[in-house]
This record gives sequence, C-alpha cells and structure tokens, in this order.
Amino acid sequence: MRQLYVYDTTLRDGMQGMEISYTLDDKLQIAHTLDDLQIDYVEGGFPLANEKEAAFFEQCRRERFNHARIVAFGSTRRAGIEASNDDNILAILNAQTPTVIVVGKTWKAHVEKVIKTDQEENLRMVSDSIAFLKREGREVFLDLEHFFDGYKDDPAYAVRVLKAGTDAGADALVLCDTNGGTLPDEVARIMSELPAEQLAPLGGHFHNDCGTAIANSLAAVDAGAIQIQGTVNGWGERCGNANLCVFIPNIILKKGYRPAVADKLDKLTVLSRFVAEKANIIPDKRQPYVGEAAFSHKAGQHADVVAKAAYLMEHTDSRLVGNERRILLSELAGKATIVEKLKRYGEFTKNDPAVNALIQELKNRERDGYEYEAAEASFELLLRKAINRYTPLVELKNYHLESYKTLDAPSKTIGRIFLRSTAHDLMGVAVGIGPVETLDHALRNALESHYPFLNRISLTDYRVRVLNPEEHAAAKVRVFITSSDGQSSWDTVGVHENIIEASWQALVDSLEYYYNSSVLEDDTHLQNEHSPTAPSGG
Repeated sequence: MRQLYVYDTTLRDGMQGMEISYTLDDKLQIAHTLDDLQIDYVEGGFPLANEKEAAFFEQCRRERFNHARIVAFGSTRRAGIEASNDDNILAILNAQTPTVIVVGKTWKAHVEKVIKTDQEENLRMVSDSIAFLKREGREVFLDLEHFFDGYKDDPAYAVRVLKAGTDAGADALVLCDTNGGTLPDEVARIMSELPAEQLAPLGGHFHNDCGTAIANSLAAVDAGAIQIQGTVNGWGERCGNANLCVFIPNIILKKGYRPAVADKLDKLTVLSRFVAEKANIIPDKRQPYVGEAAFSHKAGQHADVVAKAAYLMEHTDSRLVGNERRILLSELAGKATIVEKLKRYGEFTKNDPAVNALIQELKNRERDGYEYEAAEASFELLLRKAINRYTPLVELKNYHLESYKTLDAPSKTIGRIFLRSTAHDLMGVAVGIGPVETLDHALRNALESHYPFLNRISLTDYRVRVLNPEEHAAAKVRVFITSSDGQSSWDTVGVHENIIEASWQALVDSLEYYYNSSVLEDDTHLQNEHSPTAPSGG
C-alpha cells in the first residue's frame, strides 16, 4: 500500500472561515500540536498577507519541529515579470521553509477574466515559478486552482497545466475543487482520465460546499492521490474544507493506510478541541469521531445493546481516536442506562430499588423541565443521593440581591448570602454587574476560606432557555452552566420560574459535583483541603 501524506492548512485556509481568527501565539501552539501528532505538512500562511503571517515564519525558524514540514503559501509569478523579481515568489522564498506551495490557474475563464492574461503566459507563469523555487532547493507543491471546473471546461488545457508543473519539477500536483461544486463520481472519473504515468504525484484539496469534501478526498485517494489537504474541524472558506478529524480516521481505520499520524490517532479528539478552544469556538458535538455525540447513546434500548455488544451500535472503538462513550440521560432512558451509570459504584441490577427510584425521579424531573442529557453532573448528584454517596457542601439560609443603576453610571448588583455548615454560619458578599455573576462571587466569598478547591473552578458558559414562552414574564426557564477546573469540564442544570433561582440550582450543583466526585474521592485533597467544618454526608 502506497504512502499517504496528510497536509494541514488550518493556519491558512482554515483562517479564511467565518469567525475564525488566531493570534501569533495561537498559530505557533497549533503548529506544534500538529507536529506532535505527526501531521506531515503544516501550511503556515501567506508571508505577504500581513505582519502576523511574516512573524509566524520568522518565529518558526527559531523553533524545532520534529516531524511536520512547515509550508509557506503563495501564487505563481505575475504575468510579464521574472520569477526572480516577483515580490510574492521572493516572499515565500524568504520565509525559509523547507516546502513551499504555489497556486496556479487551470480554468481558462480564470486566466482570462481574473489574472487577465493569455493561456500560454499562464503556462509560463506556472513553469517559471516552480523551476525557480526548485533551483533554490525547495520542495515545491503546485495547487491547481479550480482544476475540476477547468478540466470540465477544457480537458486538454487542464492537462497542459499539469504537464507544465511536472516538467518544471513540481513534487506534487494538488487538484483543487476551489468552489466545492464537484461530486465524488466526477472526482473519480476525471482522475481516472489523467495520464498519471506522465505526471508528478497527485494530491487533492476539496471544499465542502456540496457537503462532499470527505467523500471527494476518499475518492481521490482511491484514484491514486498521495496527498490530501484539509483543516482541523473542517473550517475554511465558505462551507469549509475537508475535515482532517474525519478524513484521518477514515483512511486509517476504514481503508488501512498508515500515514505517520496513525501512531498518534488517539490524540485526535484532543487536537480537535484544542484548536476549537484557540479559535474560541464551541466544538461541534455532532462531529464524527471526535464530537461528544459521536459515541453517545440516548435511547434505553440502544444503551441496553451497548452494554451487551457495543460493536452493534458503534462502528469503531471510541478510544482509538481519544474519545469516550457516553450514556445520555433523558425521558427515553431505560434501566440499562441507569445500571451502566451505576457500574463504578458497585453491582446493581435492573430490579434494584435504587434503579427504579432513579428512573422515576428522572422522568418526574424531565416532566418539570429538567434535562440531564446535557447536564450529566446534575444527574450524577441525583444518582449519588439515591445510593447514599452524596455529601452536601453547605445549606442555604438565604440570599439577597439588589440591582441598581444611576443616570451616568453602569448598572451594578450587590449580593449577600447566608449559609449553614455543620458547625458554622457563613456569610459572603459581592458586587458585580449581573445577578448571576454576583451570586457566584458571593458564594465563593463565603466558602473559599473553608474550601480552597473552589479557586480551581471557573464558570465557562451560561445558557438560558424559556420553556413555556406563552406564559410571558411568568415563564419557566432552564439554565445550563458549564464549569471547568482547567483540565475537565462539566454541565449542570436548574429550572424555575425565577431565573435567579434556576441559576442558583445549577451553580450549587456545579460546586457540589466537583466536591463529591473529585475532592472527597481524592485522599490528597481530603488531607489538604477538606475543612473540619464541612457537613457530614447523608
């Protein structure tokens, strides 16, 4: 089986996606993460685009990459100018990367209407640019812009461009579906018609405007491509590029190829979420392989099957890509779901009283508006209460929140909270902008001296949904809170007609979940942080 190379363009084409932006430090961290996963090529951007792009290449020269080859991106020389005098060519040369990639035109309409030159000059532009960069000792790839559209318009001219790149010494010819309008059967047919034996090795670069970027990439591999370009999470211009988080496991697990990244496949989910964090984008839960939903099971019947023969419901092992199985809690949950959740606490059967009680509690609460599918930490507390493995953090006596605003100053909220522990009454105060923020700060003010672990926890997301909008101002709301200790995150839920009360429920669940699942089960934390004033369990 031939060697296959993975080419990442997250830091160039991926940044052309809507709402995607990275700082220089972000780009460097992502490049090193891709290198750690043994991605073969990492395209860093266009050196002439702006100062940040130029600084990226300058910094890369000072840093060590153990596997990935950093690539500078540019285009062929301009019409009527020598390659040795073209600013764009000189910029990618001066980036001093071992590999460069230049974009050449394949579609006659693009040649005539965009760069406004003739077909023969376009061929010379391709040939001269590649030959010059090869003489300078670079590995050179040619991106054939609009290749498939160009071939459908005039196959003979498209092949002439391929041959011009080959004769000039290109190390690979990357066939681009630039507007994303090509379908897999067209990719297969067109590539089968090319005189591959007369050409440099072929690659593929596919956009997802028809939702077929992955299918097109796989078709290109079947047709002989040795290099596929894509982006982490599939981000890119318009509808994005081929998603490497899907393409990589497909070629390894389904087709048996062994690119270098195969040895690090179990780091793929971490890569996906790391890049999303750097872009400040919430990860797509439904993304194949690396999304939270990829190995999640909701229906009780499905959960029962998974417990008995997981391969019937999961096409591959989640651990191979660094993901994990999740059994979701909902009104569709059956006893098998509850038994699966209880496994880590001992042996339970479907007829155990705790299982029956939890099934009924779950259905009652979801009838009232609670949803535990997206708030498993809150369900974990219900589960612990049912089997007497729950220790409350504190007991609320009361809280007071007062919001005010003056004509020439922003609004403020003053909060006071009174709590009861086993041996002490506690009070916390805070001033903030919104009531939820103020309530959170007041709670921490009361507890942090007794429970130092709270310093590790931060609220990272807050979401509200109105459950019965027909009730207008008296409508019931559902609040979800996501919290993190910097290493893991968890979600909790609260429901009430009063949004502050719903928020309070989710907020306290968040702290109590961490207290019960991490602090009380870690002997080190118990010795160092468990306050003697903490209440005993019930």
